Amino acid sequence: MPVSQPNVLPLKGEIDLHVSPQVSASLAALIAKKPPQLVVDLSEVSYIDSSGLAVLIEAMQNVVGYGGKFALSGLQEGVRPIFEIARLDQVFRIFPDSASALRAS
Repeated sequence: MPVSQPNVLPLKGEIDLHVSPQVSASLAALIAKKPPQLVVDLSEVSYIDSSGLAVLIEAMQNVVGYGGKFALSGLQEGVRPIFEIARLDQVFRIFPDSASALRAS
């Protein structure tokens, strides 16, 4: 998965049980560099299931664990309710776009 901006991981399509391991590997590679901020861009994600949410939660815990900041950006209307039902909108820092997420410190 291409990284367009440093410390931003753009995801596309459906993040489900089949895709989550690849997302986890991409996140692990970024987290290994211990960036001060890590943003996952979900602006082109149409669906995310519990395995995808678990990958994001684990990544957030790892980033916070070394003192970094973790954020999500660009939640689409079809994806946002999934976060709200699970109350993860209260757990993650969520921004309208990657630029505003990177500006927030």
